[in-house]
Amino acid sequence: MDIQNLQAFIAVFEQQSFSKAAIQLNLTQPAVSKRIAALEQDYNTTLFNRIGKTIVLTESGEILLPSARHIIEEIKRSHQSIQGLSGQLGGELKLATSHHIGLHRLPPVLRAFTGSYKNVELDLRFMDSEQACEMIENGELELAVVTLPRKPSKNLMTEIVWHDPLVIVVGKTHALAGKQSISTKDLIDRPAILPSHETFTRSMIETQLSLKQMPPIALETNYLETIKMMVSIGLGWGVLPKSMIHGELVEFQIAGVEMSRELGAVYHRNRTLSSASLAMLDVLRAI
Repeated sequence: MDIQNLQAFIAVFEQQSFSKAAIQLNLTQPAVSKRIAALEQDYNTTLFNRIGKTIVLTESGEILLPSARHIIEEIKRSHQSIQGLSGQLGGELKLATSHHIGLHRLPPVLRAFTGSYKNVELDLRFMDSEQACEMIENGELELAVVTLPRKPSKNLMTEIVWHDPLVIVVGKTHALAGKQSISTKDLIDRPAILPSHETFTRSMIETQLSLKQMPPIALETNYLETIKMMVSIGLGWGVLPKSMIHGELVEFQIAGVEMSRELGAVYHRNRTLSSASLAMLDVLRAI
């Protein structure tokens, strides 16, 4: 079996397109099709169903996919281990992170990592924390630095790197801005600007505030910088990391309510991590 054929198979599945897979692999589309055909001939089966413009794995393809990924990862680890014999850790590290962590928490980590491991090719991928955890669990990614789920799947290992306290915020022209203190009753009838309902952060906010009813939602967005801007111009109240507040907003803590989320590393419980991922974890633990 040709390893390049397996790489083409994985690329077509991940890109859901032969043409996009060809771009990723720096090949022509006919060359990718030829590799898939050769792999199908090796197994004497069809690996993809082409339904219009949609590409779907057959049952045989679904069986092959995890094994193909395992083979490719083992080859990568072998290369990294051989390079490690000379003290030169190399290879590629695909690291997923959220926009907030990537902008506000990771820069010193990445600076330390790239300074110590110059031969590692870092592929940084920005996405929602929930998507990153799902991709880790499905074997599509090896390591992520994200907002940690409050109740992670049994397949996920999590390591806390940062505690991230959250505060309720309003703009300086908001009706609540002049109050000395507020309660949850003050929030119920006033528009809110919050992360999307499906996010770990939104779930934590709703749980900690224990609102009997949800306030009207003026906007939902997973970009905390957008929430900060919309709150600052008076469109509603919001909840943001305390580390983002620098005097341009009015912040409140409600008596008896402590909101905080945990940020850190996520990887699969049953996956053998590459040398590059282990090195990144060491850097994170030293922060």
